[in-house]
Amino acid sequence: VSGLELERGAVEVPRVAVGELPDASEVTRLATSFNRMLGRVEGALGAREASESKLRRFVADASHELRNPLAAIRGYAELAQRRPDTDDAAFAMARIGAESERMAKLVGDLLLLARLDSDVPVTPEPVDVVEVVLNAVSDAQASAPRHRWQLDAPPSEITVMANADQLHQVMVNLLGNARTHTPAGTTVSVAVRAEEGTAVIDVVDDGPGIPAEKQALVFERFTRVDDTRPHTSEKSTGLGLAIVRAVVQSFGGQASVESRPGRTCFSVRLPLAAPSGPGATMLGQPERTQ
Repeated sequence: VSGLELERGAVEVPRVAVGELPDASEVTRLATSFNRMLGRVEGALGAREASESKLRRFVADASHELRNPLAAIRGYAELAQRRPDTDDAAFAMARIGAESERMAKLVGDLLLLARLDSDVPVTPEPVDVVEVVLNAVSDAQASAPRHRWQLDAPPSEITVMANADQLHQVMVNLLGNARTHTPAGTTVSVAVRAEEGTAVIDVVDDGPGIPAEKQALVFERFTRVDDTRPHTSEKSTGLGLAIVRAVVQSFGGQASVESRPGRTCFSVRLPLAAPSGPGATMLGQPERTQ
């Protein structure tokens, strides 16, 4: 083991050969303990290598994603400089603004993921899941009126210990994902309930679904299913669902997906902070199902 290069790369740690010694032998017991220790060392080195590989892939993907809008900005800037007093210049400036916004969103998502990865402590506070979901669905209904939005939520509070802004971001990302990857006229149903000490949020759409081979990857960073569900020109950063999973896990919850043609369901589960209490009624809000 002392002769191995342990600084980088995958490492296979050898084991002590026991041979045909009796099980009760002191040497056998010592060798078994040593092998158990070496196994833990190998596991730690494997985890380090996996983390480093993930970091390298993340940096490469982030660089690639940032390079695209930067290249577009540079090209449009050159066009505007060549034809400063034409319609082409006005179009180029508009595109520069759009690409800048896209890059700013990408950088913001990357910074949020970096904070979540670094385990920066966020002081949780009691958050009413029903209120957060209600506000997010109302915003989605206003921004995407060509979709049909439904909300099934209790009139009372469902409280978890979380961060209200980050939980709102989770809902914005889930609803934005449903809007982006389904055609106009799709019904998106959001349900909130308390179940066995857990707050459950389901976001269900009746769109074309996610291919089975993609479902295990949708929460990975920079994963896109746009090639299979190209229903909008809105460009995704490929980070929205990764943020959903990271935020939910930071508060002790879980995020999952089940999909087939005609039904895709993203579920978020968060531990309840306290028994549900009385809450405000929700009249004049997105369509409620019974």
